[in-house]
Amino acid sequence: MFSIKIFVMTQNNNTDKNTAWFAGGCFWGVQYYFKNVPGVLSTRVGYMGGHTQHPTYEQVCTGTTGHLETTEVIFDPEKVSYEDLVKLFFEIHDPTQSDGQGPDIGRQYLSAVFYKDEKQKKTIEKLIDILRKHKLNVVTEVREAAIFWPAEDYHQDYYTKTGGNPYCHFRMKRKW
Repeated sequence: MFSIKIFVMTQNNNTDKNTAWFAGGCFWGVQYYFKNVPGVLSTRVGYMGGHTQHPTYEQVCTGTTGHLETTEVIFDPEKVSYEDLVKLFFEIHDPTQSDGQGPDIGRQYLSAVFYKDEKQKKTIEKLIDILRKHKLNVVTEVREAAIFWPAEDYHQDYYTKTGGNPYCHFRMKRKW
């Protein structure tokens, strides 16, 4: 039992260095695409960017907490770069839709990338500039990371549990 606690503490310290957060509509679809990327160690869905402590799905759905449905991605930078993860994010959702994603309309479904440091922020901004040069009117918000509140268990790995596929996310290759 003692060694398990030490492993968990070490694991958490390592993951803080290699974490990315993406909000691109329904978090089920975003997680679906990231979880099988080589170099991604783990994913979880939750809520970020709002003002309510320990928000529930029902609270977030009201649009009054300020949270966005967000996917947390823990990755090994020796196997996948942060830039490649951000590129994938921009390929699996519509960064030009300002009121949600696909059929999911509402504040909690807005497009945003949360950064933990200036290096991540510059990477996001560089890729948005490239997309804009290709005439995409990107409305994705670039926001400093805040507290990530994990969603309820029934939301975690939803498509794996249900055997379904994303209904509002699909991959569209972009010119980089």
